[in-house]
Amino acid sequence: MSVRKPKKKKRARRIKRKPPGRRDVSREQLQAILERARPVMSAQDVDTLSAAVDTLAWLTEELEDKATSLAKLRKLLFGSSSEKTADVLANVRGAERSDGQGASAGASAAEVADGAGGNAEHRDDQSEKNKRPGHGRNGADTYHGAERVPLPHRALKHNDPCPKCDKGKLYRKNPSVLIRVKGVAPLNATRYELERLRCNLCGAVFVADAPHELGEAKYDESAAAMIALLRYGCGLPHNRLARLGDDVGVPMPSATQWDVIENASAAFEPVWTELLRTAADGDVLHNDDTNAMVLSLAATIREEIARGETDRTGIFTSGVVSRTEEREVVLFFTGRKHAGENLRDVLQQRSAELGPPVQMCDALSRNSAPGDFETLVANCMAHARRNFVDVVHNFPEPVAHVLEELRKVFVNEAFTKKQAMSAEQRLRYHQEHSGPVMDALGEWLTAQLDERKVEDNSTLGGAIRYMENHWDELTLFLRVPGAPIDNNLCERILKRAIVHRKNSLFYKTENGARIGDMFMSIIATAERAGANTFDYLVAIQRNQEHVAQHPKQWMPWNFVETLARLKTERA
Repeated sequence: MSVRKPKKKKRARRIKRKPPGRRDVSREQLQAILERARPVMSAQDVDTLSAAVDTLAWLTEELEDKATSLAKLRKLLFGSSSEKTADVLANVRGAERSDGQGASAGASAAEVADGAGGNAEHRDDQSEKNKRPGHGRNGADTYHGAERVPLPHRALKHNDPCPKCDKGKLYRKNPSVLIRVKGVAPLNATRYELERLRCNLCGAVFVADAPHELGEAKYDESAAAMIALLRYGCGLPHNRLARLGDDVGVPMPSATQWDVIENASAAFEPVWTELLRTAADGDVLHNDDTNAMVLSLAATIREEIARGETDRTGIFTSGVVSRTEEREVVLFFTGRKHAGENLRDVLQQRSAELGPPVQMCDALSRNSAPGDFETLVANCMAHARRNFVDVVHNFPEPVAHVLEELRKVFVNEAFTKKQAMSAEQRLRYHQEHSGPVMDALGEWLTAQLDERKVEDNSTLGGAIRYMENHWDELTLFLRVPGAPIDNNLCERILKRAIVHRKNSLFYKTENGARIGDMFMSIIATAERAGANTFDYLVAIQRNQEHVAQHPKQWMPWNFVETLARLKTERA
């Protein structure tokens, strides 16, 4: 009996296509074509095609830039992986040593991670690293918003004799704490049914009185606080909150949510104004920006471009973080201005007797504050370092040297934070430990180009030239007390705006953007101050008159004391 062998599947033949010929088409020509097609296309199709044109134009510009490597382009398109020195060097060395030496490469990376080459005092205590796990991420003390229910012992009380030894007396210790969490809707509604009585003879109707504490407003201050917190604190769009409200039986249409927030915003205007003034007097100001969209503003820009009145097309959300040794203030600004221009507007309120603040930003010109406002500019070391990370696969050895030297500086910075050093103590520490490292690195970088070890027009040469061109700004932390080493703080803060943009996509009007910036700034500042943000938003609304008269007393870092004082005065 013969067995038929199954036929082999034929490979699909790959059709070779000729690469398309080069055609030089400007962005303006593509936009003109798009405008001609607009009358015969839906608004959604126009937006989709416009996004495709913008993506094609951006991708072409990046590919034509000689400093753009495939690794950098991949990171721009798909996001970046870890940039830790140990991970970067382990990946490169692991790829190079595929002949069984990966273990030694991993050991080398581990040595870097443990602080090899740095000061011994920086190495983390192994007992801290290996300490016994606890019972979760958050201890009981972190539940500061939880309702407290004291439960006395059923059979014993303070000063009772000990039932075990019959000699000692019992005294109170810190209570044993149990946490129980239950789910509740973000918005709860109460339906009050007022009894109505009608006379069967004259027809008069008598309605029960509503409780006095209900007031006239349908949505109280806590509802406005929760909606603002979900929208501008957590990035939850109005339509998703509306869907959640339907699921829990408390309808909250998107338009209604906006009306509640807009009506509540007036109470926060004095707080916003005071935050601006406080931020202007900061010792260190970080600034950066990210793209944003405001529909009404985008329409205005298109009209101005069509009339030839402007060539600025961008819309941005700028983040400004103002720091002193006591507190931090976070500000957001959405509109046509760059981060530097928004910083200039903040500095206009700076007290005249104060000297120039330290300004931390990356080296883009749009981040500098134009005008007559002097700042001590510090540039972000993380940006300079990233230029080397982008070319590590092409130049593994020199990049490894730069990353390991910079790592020593960042370890020193982490140590100053761990020890809670003052600005002066931190400066002296960096001068002693980071100064020699940076001096040696600067000489090494200069030698790479002067001795022709690295081509000036290569990607590595560009990374070296960037550090040389901004050396004074990158090393300001070695000369000025409090000068930061990177701008990571502002970049982390801007993630709040990015999450909001990705979820909600856009603001509809400039007024909506302004109210969003105000709430986002107040919420972020309250979080940085360690305040209960929900309680803070409610307290501002319920004390509007006092807030308007004394806004300094209603900052996130002192409102609890103000509430306690007012409670005592009103008692």
